[in-house]
Amino acid sequence: MAPLPLDEDNYPTPLLDRPRGTSGIWRVVALAGFFILVAVLVSFFGDLIPADLVIVFLGLLAVVGVFSLFGVAAGLVRFGAGEDGNSLPRAIVDSLPSGALVTDRDGKISYVNAQYGEFPGGITDGVPVSVPRLFAGQPEAAEAIYRLARAARDGRPASEDVRIVGGLGGSLGGSSKPFWYRIGVRALPELDSKGKPLVLWSVEDITRDRERQDNAFLELQRAIDYLDHAPAGFFSADAEGRIQYLNSTLADWLGYDLAEFEADAIRLDDIVRGDGASLLMRGRSDGEIRTEIIDIDLVRRNGTSFPVRLMHRAARLADGELGETRTLVLDRRHGADKEEALRASEVRFSRFFNDTPFAIATLDSTGRIIRTNAPFSRIFGWSGGEQSIDMQPMEELISEGSREALARAIVAAVNEKSEIEPIDAGLVRGGDHAVRLYVSGSEEVAGSPERVNVYALDMTEQRKLEAQFAQGQKMQAVGQLAGGVAHDFNNVLTAIIGFADLLLLKHKPGDPSFADLMSIKNSANRAAGLTRQLLAFSRRQTLRPQVLEIPGHIDDLTVLLKRLIGEQITLGVEHDSPVWPVKADLVQLEQVVVNLVVNARDAMPNGGTITLRTRNVTEAESSGFSYTGMPAADYVLIEVEDTGTGMPPEILEKIFEPFFSTKELGKGTGLGLSTVYGIIKQTGGFIYPVSVVGKGTTFRIFLPRHIPVENEAPVKQVAAAAVKDLTGHERILIVEDEDSVRAFSARALRATGYEVFEADSGDEALDVLDELEYRIDLMISDVVMPEMDGPTLLTKVRERMPTLKVIFVSGYAEESVRQDIADNQSVEFLPKPYSLDQINSKVKDVLGKVGKDVQ
Repeated sequence: MAPLPLDEDNYPTPLLDRPRGTSGIWRVVALAGFFILVAVLVSFFGDLIPADLVIVFLGLLAVVGVFSLFGVAAGLVRFGAGEDGNSLPRAIVDSLPSGALVTDRDGKISYVNAQYGEFPGGITDGVPVSVPRLFAGQPEAAEAIYRLARAARDGRPASEDVRIVGGLGGSLGGSSKPFWYRIGVRALPELDSKGKPLVLWSVEDITRDRERQDNAFLELQRAIDYLDHAPAGFFSADAEGRIQYLNSTLADWLGYDLAEFEADAIRLDDIVRGDGASLLMRGRSDGEIRTEIIDIDLVRRNGTSFPVRLMHRAARLADGELGETRTLVLDRRHGADKEEALRASEVRFSRFFNDTPFAIATLDSTGRIIRTNAPFSRIFGWSGGEQSIDMQPMEELISEGSREALARAIVAAVNEKSEIEPIDAGLVRGGDHAVRLYVSGSEEVAGSPERVNVYALDMTEQRKLEAQFAQGQKMQAVGQLAGGVAHDFNNVLTAIIGFADLLLLKHKPGDPSFADLMSIKNSANRAAGLTRQLLAFSRRQTLRPQVLEIPGHIDDLTVLLKRLIGEQITLGVEHDSPVWPVKADLVQLEQVVVNLVVNARDAMPNGGTITLRTRNVTEAESSGFSYTGMPAADYVLIEVEDTGTGMPPEILEKIFEPFFSTKELGKGTGLGLSTVYGIIKQTGGFIYPVSVVGKGTTFRIFLPRHIPVENEAPVKQVAAAAVKDLTGHERILIVEDEDSVRAFSARALRATGYEVFEADSGDEALDVLDELEYRIDLMISDVVMPEMDGPTLLTKVRERMPTLKVIFVSGYAEESVRQDIADNQSVEFLPKPYSLDQINSKVKDVLGKVGKDVQ
């Protein structure tokens, strides 16, 4: 429906233009009545009105008349709207290609343009009808008109497309042809405060536009149908490897239901065997679109594979990013008889080339990459979203230290040398990735730039295993040494502490020797603390594991930690919610956190920030970590991060070794981090430091998630009741190969009334028992002794005395002792070094217990 011309002779006169109101006319009538009333009053009461007043009144009327004339001349006063009827806004509305109708919100029509009258039924008996009435006889439009009418009443904009078979009037172009109308409504700005709000209705015939859209859609559907049922497969993928489209033929080959296919639901990794997806994510570095022929295997939905030939196109965008790919797929499972042998040979070579576990690349004579196999991208850490690898120098993928050796090998290969030494090289992709490169010459073919073959074997895991094994051997050796030293020191310290206690019995606080004896005992106790740290490192200390909620215990520590770090350092605590429980020794775990925070404080002499974090690490997340030796599992992560000076790699490698310290002489023992390491390892966890010089250090502790069993409650530590009366009269056998320890223990027990017998070995202990006819009440035995150790002695004694009470003493942890004891429930344990009060209390406690049945 074309708009009408706008010249003066053919202006599209509106069908209806009703003025907004008559308030102006009524004002004029009221003013005229006022003046008539004044004239009547003057005529009847003229004699009573002073002449001066009449003159003043007439003067005012004259002034008003003059100003009115000036107003008319200046255009300030208008007598009607007729002379401004063809204004620009009106011309725009009158020339619209769609019908326009202005009503108030109750439906009363104020204005209708000429185009509205072109619709059948738009004028009834010479009067324009409203839009709801125009479509009243069309059931297809009923719901849309109802919604539009509500929008008009509410003053909301709305638009609806309505399909009417036969069009308005029911006979336009035949009763079976559909016509489309776009109906809209929107509120108009208020023109004055007294008139009702207006709305503008518009009606437009959009049948031709919809026909063009339908025709284009049908053509598109036809083209898609041709592509879907082509005798070859086709698919397209985006730069992330997500398949955006595949045709019906390829979907049938792969075993997918095309009706259920959704874009991004399938990835190239799902349909391409092995590392083949990387071959389809390349593209040329210069942005040129090139068709590549790739022989590869595709994977069906059921996991089986079949050979195909791909006609593949991938282009790089101007910024270097990969665009969407276009790939034609040819089935290579069958061929003509004369081509079958060649086809089978090509399929076998393709599978050999792309399914091999090592990377293969061909280079030109200058060392630039010409072609690679599928595993190459995975081993060298190149992804399709990066810049193209095509024509990239091979040396740029390996570390600088190996580039000269590679250059020499390439020159030797071009010169057809037969024996070229393999090259061990690191990769620039980051981390500890390493490869072993085997280089050989390639047959020169006319027109082909390929001159060098490179085979790369991934050595990353082997290097990690070698480093892990070497580190494990080193830490095990140091741990055994530390544990042995701690055990022997505990024997010496037991004697020192014990004899000091015996002397203190004779020297009271007022004695001049009392202070010297206390200094000896305190120094021995400090040395005992060092041996406990050594045992912690060697994982031979006694732990009391219980179910812990880590965030709560760390919050409880913050008051102590803030006192330790001082006012210059800020302590922050961050917890995820919820955090899984773990099973660990609370005291030892608190020692770990305190040691790490104190080390962080010492690394920030000028102040800084220490942050403690806890969160869950799922098995899926931990499988992506590159930490050596940590298997994938659910963990609770504790992080201690500082903003201190950081540590270089050569320092970082040694921080867990006993007695290694970067502090000044006399300011640290070097056992803090070794203790932390031992506690975490003995708990079954892992600890890894990450440090950047000048930025700070982060210690990450991974503790295994504990899944509580039914009715499991945290283990509570119950303090032993204080024993007041330590005297006794029972018969006790002490078996100890250290003379000083045995002498002290015997004197301590004899002093409290016990009858004590001594033996320096297991064999001698059996002889003593024979002499005593196995009539003793308690045996105290060292665990580690020459010839016959404590557990072996216990086995022999149980043959004659199955209910004998036994106390084992050792410089190692209780867990290490109990591993060698079959009936561990009937044996008590006393760790070395022990004091006079400790051995007397332990003996009294054991002898006072009711005898247990031997398991």
